[in-house]
Amino acid sequence: LEPGKALKSFFLDEDGKLIASAIIHRLNPDDNGDDQFLILCRVDDRERLVLWLRGLSDGYLTFDRDDIFRKIEGPAIILNADELTFEKWEKIPGALNAPVLKNREVPDFERDTDSKILYSSSPDCFDLSKPYFIGQGTVGADRREVEKEVFNYHEGSKEIRQSCLYDEHLKLTNSMVEFAGWKMPVRYESTIEEHRAVREKAGLFDISHMGIFEITGACAAQFLDIISTNYVPWMNDFESQYSYLLDIDGNVIDDIMIYRFSRDRYMVVVNAVNNDRDYEWIKAVNSRKIIIDRDERMREILSEVTIKDFKSLNGFKDQSSGSKSLVDMALQGPGSLDVLKKIAANDLVRDKLNRLEKFRFFETELGGTALIVSRTGYTGEEFGYEFFLHPSKAPEFWNLILEAGKDEGVKPVGLGARDSLRIEAGLPLYGHELAGPLNLSPIEAGFGPYVKFHKPYFIGRRALFNKMESLKMAVVRFRMVSKGVRIAKQDDPVVSGRTQRIIGSVTSCAVDQNGIQVGMACVDKKFSREGIRIGIVPGVHDGRERSRPLGDLTLGDRFPLHGEAVVLSRFPDKTGHFS
Repeated sequence: LEPGKALKSFFLDEDGKLIASAIIHRLNPDDNGDDQFLILCRVDDRERLVLWLRGLSDGYLTFDRDDIFRKIEGPAIILNADELTFEKWEKIPGALNAPVLKNREVPDFERDTDSKILYSSSPDCFDLSKPYFIGQGTVGADRREVEKEVFNYHEGSKEIRQSCLYDEHLKLTNSMVEFAGWKMPVRYESTIEEHRAVREKAGLFDISHMGIFEITGACAAQFLDIISTNYVPWMNDFESQYSYLLDIDGNVIDDIMIYRFSRDRYMVVVNAVNNDRDYEWIKAVNSRKIIIDRDERMREILSEVTIKDFKSLNGFKDQSSGSKSLVDMALQGPGSLDVLKKIAANDLVRDKLNRLEKFRFFETELGGTALIVSRTGYTGEEFGYEFFLHPSKAPEFWNLILEAGKDEGVKPVGLGARDSLRIEAGLPLYGHELAGPLNLSPIEAGFGPYVKFHKPYFIGRRALFNKMESLKMAVVRFRMVSKGVRIAKQDDPVVSGRTQRIIGSVTSCAVDQNGIQVGMACVDKKFSREGIRIGIVPGVHDGRERSRPLGDLTLGDRFPLHGEAVVLSRFPDKTGHFS
C-alpha cells in the first residue's frame, strides 16, 4: 500500500472472528520517517478495535492459539479521531484531503462474523499470499493448490579465484592455499605470532573473498525480515546485525551480517563458500516462484526488491561494475583504533572513529580512499573494524595500513590465525558449528538469541521451532589440559572424563597464542557445563590410526588415546580475557 492509497480489509481475532471491517489509508511518513495510517471503521466497532490494536502493540495479547511466542512488534501509537485536535489533524500529511474520507463505505458485516464467511463474501479483502496475518489459519481456503517449485541449487564447476590482494600476498608469503574457491594466504610468518599480534596489538586480514549483496526497494526491510531470523525493523540507519538464512525445513543456509543504510537500502555480507547459493536462494524467493513454506504454499514476499551481487558484478576481472563493486578487509585488535586515527584526514573523522559503537558503521575517507568503516569483526576483539571499498583501491589501502601500523606492531594475518582467533572467541564457522555434517542449528551453536521466534513469520521458523524440543546436543568450547597433544580435527570423538563413553565430536580446533589447543565440540548437553572434564581422541580420522576392538589388537598396533580437556564458558568473559 503506497502513501496516498487506500484499501478495504478486516481485522480478525485469533479464532478468525471479525473484530472490525475497515478501510485503511496510508499517509505520508511523519517528520521522523515513521509510517502513518488512517483506519475507518464503524463507530460501534471503534473502541474494540482500538483496545485490540493497543494490546497487540504493547505485547500483552496472545493472538495465535497454536503459537503463543508470536508477537506483533511495537510500540505503535493508536489514537481515536476524537483524541486529535484540528491542529493535530492539520499536521498529519494529507489527512484532511485523504480520499478515503470521501465517498467510501466500510464493508458491512456483523461483529464476530467467521473468517470463512468473510472470505467467501469478500475475497478481494484477503491476501492469502501474505507471510502472516492474524486469523490466517482459520480462513479455510485451499491454499495448497499453487504451482510453485521447491528450491534446488545445482553447483557448477568453479575456477579457483584470486583476490584483489593476491599480488600483495605473494610479496609477503608463499603459504597460499585454496579456501572456499579462492587462493588465500594461510600464514605470513607463524600462526601463533599472528594470533598474538591481534590479541595484543592489531592484525590486518584480507577477507575480500566474502560475498556482498545489495538489497534495495520500498519493501527491502520487510523482505529481509522474511528471509532472515533476526528482527530487521529494529535497525536504524548505519547499524548492522548478525542473522541467519534458513531453508523451508529450518536448516541453516548461511550466517550473515546485515547493514542498513536507509529504510530502502541494505547490504548483506555472506560466507564466500555460500556466495552463489545464497544469491540464487534470495533471487528465487524474490521471484515468488518457489515454495517458502511447506504448509502454506501461497506464502510469498510482500513486494519484489532489487538484488545485486557485488561478486557477480565482477569487481575482480571486468570493471564494468564501476564504483558499485565492494570488497571486505578487516583490522582487528586493541591497537586498531590508533592506526586508523593516524590515517584519518581530519579531527572530524577521528572523532567519528572515537565515537563509533559496536555494530555501527559510517562512510568516509581514510588515507584518501573512499570506504565504509564498520565496527564489526570475527575475532572477538573489543576493537575491530571492517572496511568495504572498491577492489581497485584495496592494494593501496592494504599497504597504507601496514605502513601506518608498523610502529604499533600491526601484522598481516592469514587464514590460520583467523581460525584460531574465532575458535578462541567461540564464534561459529559454517560447515563446522553451523550446518555441516551434524546439521547444527543456531540454537545448538549457542546463538539462539539471534533467532527471533517472536516474529510472526520468517522462512524456516515453524520447522526450527518444532526441532527445539528434540535438541539434545550443544556446542561447547574446550581447552586441552596440557601441551604436546596431537591436534584434534573435525569429527574426532569426544568422550566423558570418567566412563570414556562417546558424548560427541570435535567441530573445530586450533592452537592458541600460548601453544595450547582450544576448540569447540558438539556434545551431549549433560556435559556442556563449564569446568567438566572431557576427553578428546585425536587422530581417528587422519588415516593413520584406527580405533579397533581391544581384543583384535596385536603387537605393534597403534591405538589412539584421549587427551584430557576442560569445558570452558561458551564465550570468553566480558573483560575480553581469552586465557
